[in-house]
Amino acid sequence: MRTKMFSVQFTEVLAILTVTLLMTVKPAIAQQETVLHSFNGHTNDGIRPYAGLVLDARGNLYGTTQYGGAHRCGVVFELISNGNGGWTEKILHNFNHGGKDGCGPASSLILDASGNLYGTTVLGGTDHAGTVFEFTPTADGSWTESLLHSFKYNGADGNYPYSGLTFDAAGNIYGTTFSGGAYGDGAVFQLAHSPGGAWGETVIHSFNGGIDGIFPIATLVLDKSGNLYGASYEGGVYGDGLVFELSRISGGGWTETVPFTFGPLHSGVTGPNGTLILDGAGNLYGTTYWSGGYNLGAVFELSRKAGGGWTETVLHSFNTNDGQYPLASPLLDAAGNLYCTGSDGGFGSYGTAIELTLQPDGRWAETLLHAFGNGEDGQYVLAGLIPDSSGNLYGMTQLGGAYDSGTVFEIAH
Repeated sequence: MRTKMFSVQFTEVLAILTVTLLMTVKPAIAQQETVLHSFNGHTNDGIRPYAGLVLDARGNLYGTTQYGGAHRCGVVFELISNGNGGWTEKILHNFNHGGKDGCGPASSLILDASGNLYGTTVLGGTDHAGTVFEFTPTADGSWTESLLHSFKYNGADGNYPYSGLTFDAAGNIYGTTFSGGAYGDGAVFQLAHSPGGAWGETVIHSFNGGIDGIFPIATLVLDKSGNLYGASYEGGVYGDGLVFELSRISGGGWTETVPFTFGPLHSGVTGPNGTLILDGAGNLYGTTYWSGGYNLGAVFELSRKAGGGWTETVLHSFNTNDGQYPLASPLLDAAGNLYCTGSDGGFGSYGTAIELTLQPDGRWAETLLHAFGNGEDGQYVLAGLIPDSSGNLYGMTQLGGAYDSGTVFEIAH
């Protein structure tokens, strides 16, 4: 994996923080964080979750851990609510690298209308280059796993899918791979469901390592017209990342355009890392792992210009006290508020959850919902948040908890 090296002038930043920033973080009001589950790191449980959660219609939570389980390749788990604040964990699957099964899931699951779960593993499969899987619930309460695709080292297929999956209206599945493809720099793939029940994979774009991006890890997002948008942490004209769009070509196939490139000609936000999200007007929101006003990460918006093109706006720059180095996409609620996580930083030094609210004057006001690091509340928030119908937020931490193996938490509204 190529890693962008960067440095921060900590002396200058801390001097600024001392005189101004301690007053900029609005504390949480009527918010309470509760650990719903602490992963125990043993063979009967997962360890170190990397991805986020998904919520079903009954209020149960589903997720994956990248490690742990009976074969140390990660698990799929369910947290079942008893309706009175209690939760019971159920392990649905232990991944096994020794066979054709996947290993090391690093992305969030998605649910279809029938309650089936879909996801990816970074490793495992027939060529140990990653898989796409489905889990189907059965009448007796168990789940059946189906491998929809095993990625291959054939010079064309993608390898190592870190991203999650996206459905279109026809039930096709889309995702990205970190490497592989025609040039070895990553790919976008489609899985189409045939009438006979089989799934067929097609690579619809191979990144070439140049101005069209390199090594994508974020999940794709689909707009109302069926176009796919994604972000690449590196690549582009300046090497600082970009947003790409894939549109269908009349008669079949897809074409890629790069509607926005991050770099020095813009407002200093570079390196988009998390998944992009779309609002009803077609504007895009995302986070960057670093850069921003203090080189500690930022939340940005890309809005469409009337004559074409996009305008970038930095909505928030993380400043250590309210978190730093966000890895996950923001969450947009029905009222237009944004919820974000910082992977570490904050007053507890192990990550944060914040809310950004648009003000009448166009500014975004920040509220610190929770700073992790009080003992057993979790450490390092790598994934984003999801809401329930009451406005409560759910997420996971990679470490911390009662066994220092990660947690599932709730922030009550």
